[in-house]
Amino acid sequence: MVVIRLSRAGAKKRPFYHICVSDRRNKRDGSFIEKLGFYNPIAKETEEKIKFDKERYDYWVSVGAQPSDTVMMLLKRSQMTDEEIAKLEQKKIDAKQKRKEQEILKKQEEAKAAEAEEAPAEEAPAEEAPAEEAPAEEAPAEEAPAEEAPAEEAPAEEAPAEEAPAEETESEEKKDQ
Repeated sequence: MVVIRLSRAGAKKRPFYHICVSDRRNKRDGSFIEKLGFYNPIAKETEEKIKFDKERYDYWVSVGAQPSDTVMMLLKRSQMTDEEIAKLEQKKIDAKQKRKEQEILKKQEEAKAAEAEEAPAEEAPAEEAPAEEAPAEEAPAEEAPAEEAPAEEAPAEEAPAEEAPAEETESEEKKDQ
């Protein structure tokens, strides 16, 4: 299958692309059938950014060549005026700025949420410090209830014992009458 795609040229960190017609099985920068133009993404204002042979492009598309998405975008751009391109670039810059602002707001909200979660957590250790002292004081108190528990059981045992004498006194009172 024949495709119309970009072939990279230029130095490291200084890209320059040729718009080529080539066989899909060939490497990106490998052999090509025909060059249709170029795209210089780092062109200065005085330099030409896109050059495109529209007639040859139409011919290759008519015989079945498939253009890449990037090549189609570059074709549309090559037909735009400088003012339209400037508007498009400004629109992209505005969208990028808006995304950055949204990310900053999102990070600020996350920071506030994290602070809100940390604030109770920070107060809790402050409260726990005296609470830690209290359990040290309560530890003997905890032992005391353990000692009191048998004492509590004893009164529970004594309660029936008290009732028994009360019954005895009642029965003695009945006998006396």
